[in-house]
Order: sequence, then structure tokens, then C-alpha cells
Amino acid sequence: MARGIFCLLMTVALLLTSGCVTPPKSGKGFTLPEGDVHAGKANYVNLQCNACHKVDGVDQINADPERSIVLGGDVTRIETYGELVTSIINPSHRLAKGYPVDEVSTNGESKMRNYNDVMTVTQLVDLVAFLQSKYELLELELTDYPMYFP
Repeated sequence: MARGIFCLLMTVALLLTSGCVTPPKSGKGFTLPEGDVHAGKANYVNLQCNACHKVDGVDQINADPERSIVLGGDVTRIETYGELVTSIINPSHRLAKGYPVDEVSTNGESKMRNYNDVMTVTQLVDLVAFLQSKYELLELELTDYPMYFP
């Protein structure tokens, strides 16, 4: 009986610890250096991100403001550093929400140009720092429910 319990506990322990193994393609441990917001704004303009994206404080070029993808603003959930980096280096990973699919993609692929062979890592981290500075987290307003007593 004691041996059976011991084997069961060892099996459970093995199963619990096997879930702790980090897969080889995990992002765990991956970080980039801090970026410079002012340099990021310059990169945003120089790389002509403002042709298709709208950010407060930056004039748009060659774009229909009604069809521009808005970045930043008041949000209830902040775009994380990793999400912004991924959106820039792999724009088809997740298409912009709230826009008609045909305006942001062609055959399921983002219309955003791939900058991976054009942008340096320094430009990327500066651009992400600039974009993060444009998001403002709204305080969540909780609904006030009256106490219920049967």
C-alpha cells in the first residue's frame, strides 16, 4: 500500500515538473535594450509609418485619415513590449482589430510592409519605445452592484 502511494506521488510529481520545461522557441529570457522615445518618433517618420498609421502628434503623409490604422490613445489594455515588437517584425501575426479585413490584409496577409531587412535593432527598440509612450491606460470603472440579501 505504501509503495503504491509512493509510486502515485512520484508519478504526479513527474507530471507536474514536466510542464515546467521551457520549449526551444519560447520568448522566455528574450529582452531588448531600452529605446529612446525621441529617436523612435524620428524613425516613425523616416520609415514612413505615418503613411498608413495615425499617432497623435505626428502628421500623416499620403494617407486617407479615415482609413489609417490608429496607434496609441486611451485603452483599457496596454499593448505589451512583446506585442508591439511582434507586430512590427511579423505584421501578419495579428491583424489590426476593428478594421475591415480587406483594408488591412490581402489573402490573410497584412498589407504592412515587412521592415525586417530595412530596420536596425536600434531603430526597432526606439520605435517601440515611441509607440508605447502613445498609449494611455484608462482606469477600469467597476460597476457598483447593490448588496443582495435573500
